[in-house]
Amino acid sequence: MQTRVCRLYGQNDLRIETETVARPAKDEVLVRVGAGGVCGSDMHYYFDGGIGLIRVREPIILGHEAAGTIVDAGSDVSGLVAGQKVAINPSRPCGTCKYCAEHLYQHCLNMRFFGSAMPMPHMQGLFRDLINVPASQCIPINPDVALNDAACAEPLAVCLHAVARAGDLQGKKVLVTGAGPIGSLCVAAAKRAGASEIVVTDLKDFALDIARQMGATDTINVVSDPDALKKYEADKGYFDVCFECSAAPAALGSAISTLRPQGILVQVGVAGELPVSFNALVAKEITLTGSFRFHHEFAQAVDMINSGAINVKPIITETFDVADAQKAIETACDRNKSVKVQLSFAS
Repeated sequence: MQTRVCRLYGQNDLRIETETVARPAKDEVLVRVGAGGVCGSDMHYYFDGGIGLIRVREPIILGHEAAGTIVDAGSDVSGLVAGQKVAINPSRPCGTCKYCAEHLYQHCLNMRFFGSAMPMPHMQGLFRDLINVPASQCIPINPDVALNDAACAEPLAVCLHAVARAGDLQGKKVLVTGAGPIGSLCVAAAKRAGASEIVVTDLKDFALDIARQMGATDTINVVSDPDALKKYEADKGYFDVCFECSAAPAALGSAISTLRPQGILVQVGVAGELPVSFNALVAKEITLTGSFRFHHEFAQAVDMINSGAINVKPIITETFDVADAQKAIETACDRNKSVKVQLSFAS
């Protein structure tokens, strides 16, 4: 069988190619991908040739957010059958290293993560019509759930993990800095976890409108209203928790200045070096914690999408055929009109 693949050869060098796909191995299923989301990492690989110290050193098929329909199943596979819709979990920890033994699977020393240029050889990704996937990485989705929605399970899992890092949010006042896909999904996850107030900041009104649809109680455009956060600095701060999703120095600063004493700052956005106001961090006894990927949260994300507990549809702002993958990635960078851009693999 033939499949199209979306392969990056280097900075600004993306090609749609065709290759042969084999029958699934005994523990695999062959999935016809229906939808795939363009992530920030895909954009960095394309525009910058890498993310920080991680560089694209050989051709790599992009993509780690995807859902599709099973075409065939290996001889040892049970519980998954042809015609069944599934969300693909891109994460495959080894299960045997010291961090897996501690159940810190997202920190696996031998992690195999679809579409990642971190290891060498690179882990090839999901942006293709057909792919053989270990059955253990496929989570069934309801027949009435759109594949576009199911492809949002991966970023939603990231946000569920971030919310878990913050602890109990019941009745808490929450700030989310950055209203991109992760910021908007953090809003939904925080609301689901019981946050009483969720204020979102961003530079673009388009993104803030999506955040409101996802459950934000208030939004602030820090360009048109740069002083709007000042009121939250009174009496040493207002918010109990901040999910910093922008990786912008100004946003990190505003998070620290508006968090109340002993507040929790969850750094979700990824960048290079960021300046941190440690004097304020120490004086207010703020807990600064990172949040990286997910593990069991992927199944939780699929369950929430299946049940309708979280509606991801508002973040999906445009869909392109895989043949137009370059245009899709370029559009995803335009935050005046996009939040989550997806690829369609329907042939």
